[in-house]
Amino acid sequence: MTPIRKFQVTFDCAEPERLARFWCEVLGYVIPPPPAGFATWDDFKRSQPPEQRDSWFACVDPSGVGPRLYFQRVPEGKAAKNRVHLDVRVGTGLVGEERLAALEAERARLVPLGAVHVRTLYDGNDACIPMLDIEGNEFCVD
Repeated sequence: MTPIRKFQVTFDCAEPERLARFWCEVLGYVIPPPPAGFATWDDFKRSQPPEQRDSWFACVDPSGVGPRLYFQRVPEGKAAKNRVHLDVRVGTGLVGEERLAALEAERARLVPLGAVHVRTLYDGNDACIPMLDIEGNEFCVD
């Protein structure tokens, strides 16, 4: 049997730290400690050449179970639909109105953080809420 490998999910973006902090709020992730030898992330940033400052940021699952999320600054803006997106799974095991209510509650929590509600899909049994993060990346509340 092939061993399970750890992986990270990487986002190309304009503002890595801002987007990382958004996803920390969405997922309950945390910002890891700064690199060895630095008391704070600001100290680390000041040590970098100007062109590298704020070029990346990351957040991690405090339980160590979920993947690390890595955000890297790129010069170009988002031009098309994501080929990969995250599903924020808050309705697992729920059906019908109970599932819809759980998803709607999460949508209501995320909109004040800057997420954009695209639409609500509901067929009387299953539901999904496509949304956009603060840089326009698609994700679903599922």
